[in-house]
Amino acid sequence: MHFLWFILIGAVAGWLAGQITKGGGFGLLGNIVVGILGAVIGGWLARQLNISVGGGLLGSLLLATCGAVVLLFLISLFRKA
Repeated sequence: MHFLWFILIGAVAGWLAGQITKGGGFGLLGNIVVGILGAVIGGWLARQLNISVGGGLLGSLLLATCGAVVLLFLISLFRKA
């Protein structure tokens, strides 16, 4: 059941990040990948900056979305170069 929540949070976070950064999603699989990578990046950034968003579903979704936005921003920098 935990794995299913992980995939669902990744999909929603990827979709939200796509909406925030470029106004569109990446398809279900793309959203899941972006969301999961975003969760890793968001967790790392939160630890480095000593930020706590709390636990639970909302905290995980917020952290994964923020990390996915950072990921998409970095990708856009490399695409323009």
